[in-house]
Amino acid sequence: MPNIDYDRYLRASRIPHIWCAGCSNGIAMKAIIRAIDKLGWHKDSLAMVSGIGCSSRLTGYMDANTLHTTHGRALTFATGIKLHRPDLNVVVVTGDGDGIAIGGNHLLHAARRNLGLKVILFNNYIYGMTGGQGSPTTPLGKKSTTTPMGNYEHPFDIAGVVAAAGGQFVARTTAYNAVEMERLLTRAFEKKGFSFVEIMSTCPTAYGRRNKLKTPASMLQDLKDRSVPIAKAKTLTEEELDDKIVTGILVDRNKVEYGDLYRSFADRLKGAGA
Repeated sequence: MPNIDYDRYLRASRIPHIWCAGCSNGIAMKAIIRAIDKLGWHKDSLAMVSGIGCSSRLTGYMDANTLHTTHGRALTFATGIKLHRPDLNVVVVTGDGDGIAIGGNHLLHAARRNLGLKVILFNNYIYGMTGGQGSPTTPLGKKSTTTPMGNYEHPFDIAGVVAAAGGQFVARTTAYNAVEMERLLTRAFEKKGFSFVEIMSTCPTAYGRRNKLKTPASMLQDLKDRSVPIAKAKTLTEEELDDKIVTGILVDRNKVEYGDLYRSFADRLKGAGA
């Protein structure tokens, strides 16, 4: 790992954080900082937006232009910022509940629209902050406060949903692989247009203890054991991929960025005297 002064990217007055012991959000936050540092983004050029949830508390700890918004609406606020200030690097931090449940419709249209937002979604399979309820990604058979006998709904493949909606850069990694996480985040931040990185994370308090993953270390080991790089995944059958986590860059394509289209259209209207 590079030698980075993490403190200069953090608000010291907000530390210590509220995350539970063993939560992997800190691993992700450090990878985000390393990616930002590698790209040389100044904090005045960075806007970070989040909604509600454990992951969404991350923006409060970052020393940048930050906005902590209402549940599921982070992408709408971020859209306004990016359209008004296209010069800013706008990063959205969200979770599986905030981003694909109440905020799911916004995520679909943000991916389709291709405005230059960088979305990082922490997927820990559960509503960790609000009571341990099942989320749209809780695996079949797994327990939560709302599914004490085991979940009976099929979970979302979030990265797959974003790819199908038109996301032009879509990647997935896990909290176990911090090196890959930094690499994928850097690629996502560099990409012009909408970029999305799903980070499979851990929640020892609300998810692990109910599902026979009693320690943070056992949760990270589980992520390691179930991870399959995308190149290998292409050689496996659907049955062999059952319960596996396919990691790496899932989609990397180039479309015209929405902000450029919007401003081009506005200029044409001005030229026509509208």
